[in-house]
Amino acid sequence: MEQNNGTELVERKKGGYRTLPLIIANETFEKIAVVALRVNMILYLLQEYHFEPATAAIVIFLWSAFTNLLPIFCALLSDCWLGRFSVVALGTIIHLVGLVVLWLTAIIRHARPQCDIEPCANPTGSQLLILFSSLILMALGAAGIRSCTLAFTADQINDPENSQNETTMKSFFNWYYVSVGLSVTISMTLIVYVQVATGWIVGFGISTGLMSFSAILFFLGSSIYIKVKPNKTLFTGFAQVIAAAWKNRHLPLPPKNSDIWYFHNGSNFVQPTDKVRFLNKACMIKNKEKDLDCDGMAIEPWSVCTVRQVEELKAIIKVLPIWSTGIIIATTISQQSFSVIQAETMNRVVLNRDIPPTNFTAFIFVTLTLWVILYDRILVPLLPKERVLTEKQRMGIGLVISCLASIVATLVEKKRRNEAIEEGFMDNPKGVVNMTAMWLVPQFCLCGLAQGLNFIGQLEFYYSQFPKTMSSVAVSLCTLGLGVGNLVGSLIVKAVKDGTKKGGKDSWLASNINRGHYDYYYGLLFILNLANLLCFCIWSRAYGSTQDIKYWEEDIHTKFISNKNTNAKYRNRQNI
Repeated sequence: MEQNNGTELVERKKGGYRTLPLIIANETFEKIAVVALRVNMILYLLQEYHFEPATAAIVIFLWSAFTNLLPIFCALLSDCWLGRFSVVALGTIIHLVGLVVLWLTAIIRHARPQCDIEPCANPTGSQLLILFSSLILMALGAAGIRSCTLAFTADQINDPENSQNETTMKSFFNWYYVSVGLSVTISMTLIVYVQVATGWIVGFGISTGLMSFSAILFFLGSSIYIKVKPNKTLFTGFAQVIAAAWKNRHLPLPPKNSDIWYFHNGSNFVQPTDKVRFLNKACMIKNKEKDLDCDGMAIEPWSVCTVRQVEELKAIIKVLPIWSTGIIIATTISQQSFSVIQAETMNRVVLNRDIPPTNFTAFIFVTLTLWVILYDRILVPLLPKERVLTEKQRMGIGLVISCLASIVATLVEKKRRNEAIEEGFMDNPKGVVNMTAMWLVPQFCLCGLAQGLNFIGQLEFYYSQFPKTMSSVAVSLCTLGLGVGNLVGSLIVKAVKDGTKKGGKDSWLASNINRGHYDYYYGLLFILNLANLLCFCIWSRAYGSTQDIKYWEEDIHTKFISNKNTNAKYRNRQNI
């Protein structure tokens, strides 16, 4: 008992706001280093590996999908086995190794296909193996960092006993996204420009150096971090709930206020909610003498589970329909590869300076950052609490704006294509039309606003609906949606490319952008976004109130106080 009290005292001396710069800097520099790579990778694959535009776009889609799908598995690994600090640390090291391998592909000439004479040689199997190995390593590393950094940072400042804790955490989510937005903006402007201007060796070397610096900063603070221990029974608990519910599937559910629900003493979870009611059968006590021992604990955990265990599994199942609506918006926002190809054929001179085609996507994150500042520092303080937008309302508005972004992208590409045809560039995809690339800015700004509303709303929504022990899983659901969106995007590109070139016609996504119909492709995305918005309205209404579960952390705090009181009584008896 004295050892536990000592541990609690040490933990209170750790964490706090002093740790935030070290942790957030790790992901910030990781994004500065890598986002520029992802934006410029379309040019690297086209120029150095001689891929076709659609093929290069599919490679980037799959790389992004892999990067965003893996965090959910890293989150489970973190929350159930290794802990958040260990997963972030491993991710940082693996990511750095991946960057070094990619840098070597630029340094070693024979690591890329030759292009001394036309037509250029195709990449060999070994060259592709080195390239894809670097992408996979970076995806693994990014998954470890992104799955746990937000939850790990929240661990340092989360204080359920503080009456302002909820407000503090909401503000933290917004400003965390601002830091992400600023890092991505810097990456898409400064780092992208440097990579294009100085070449791949210097550009990739800068990214590697930034990632090395972020790793040093993160490990410097390892002794002062609060490191929440993983809940090793979490994943087993899910399996036990499913098994117990299946065993009791033939039993009728009792009335709502029945006293046959199984819960631990001191828990606030004394009866299950009405949602996903089938799982309620897992926490039914059939026979107290046979199901529970003399201490009130379950004799067979695979036959009867606590109400809290049931609600933890329900928390994941209930959010899945709403989570699925984040897939199409992720697909829409990830269409940056085609925007780069568009920008290459447009006049990019702004204020007498030639802007790289990849720099225009920075408007996405500039808009996102400005929106968060406006919302968190101006709108929220001015509006009454009941007038502030809820998480689901922000998510829905973000989906509406995503529809508008698709319409604008369709109209802009239609105008650009008509200009190219009028100026005689039908068979010259490298011809620059007399149309400024600033026409692309409105669709980027709409994408940034949609992302600021929908993605931050998702983060807050998942985090509020899950217990603290599952916060890494909650945060990773958002990146999982991004990953599935990238995967869906690659499938849509493949289907559109192959399906629209039948009968000898030019594909909508032809290598020659002027002969293709990229405007039709954006129109297809608008239809998908519209259907997605309708689905969100249905799922959001079906989800109902977000206030059914209010006691995740209070339940833990109650048990902590109960244990502390028990320890105090024990010490008093010892003194007597």
